[in-house]
Amino acid sequence: MTIAYLGVGANLGDRLTNLQKAVDLLGAERGVRVVASSRVWETDPVGGPAQPDYLNVVIRIETELEPKELLGACRRVEEDLGRVRCVRWGPRPLDVDVLLFDDVVSNDPTLTLPHPRMLARAFVLVPLLELDADPVLPNGRRVLDAAVDTQGVRPFAPPLRLPEG
Repeated sequence: MTIAYLGVGANLGDRLTNLQKAVDLLGAERGVRVVASSRVWETDPVGGPAQPDYLNVVIRIETELEPKELLGACRRVEEDLGRVRCVRWGPRPLDVDVLLFDDVVSNDPTLTLPHPRMLARAFVLVPLLELDADPVLPNGRRVLDAAVDTQGVRPFAPPLRLPEG
């Protein structure tokens, strides 16, 4: 089993319900087991057009899938919950990003690992650091070395319920 971290966010519809449904659907995917959830954080939107605030969470999973297979599972869950890709960084009912996949480094255009913008995004780092106090990236860089402004990141709810099984 491989350890991976996923960033999950939503800013349309019932945001908290969308996050929980995403975790439940991810846990139902073949070869994916959700093992931990950070608390839910409310965050100001970053980039893109004017839009509502996001709820964000990071989950740790164990998976038998290859990185691109995991990305496919994430995209299926997004689509199941109404995600339509039309405006880059626009509002959405769900966004699921593969942040880290064990020690894999990939510069593939469809899946860059580690996630190329994660160290600049407080809405990723704050919940990630709840699950791992100082994760080391595949290139040896430590996440705590990233100087990120955490203003605009507010606790919202306890960790999401983990799927059974």
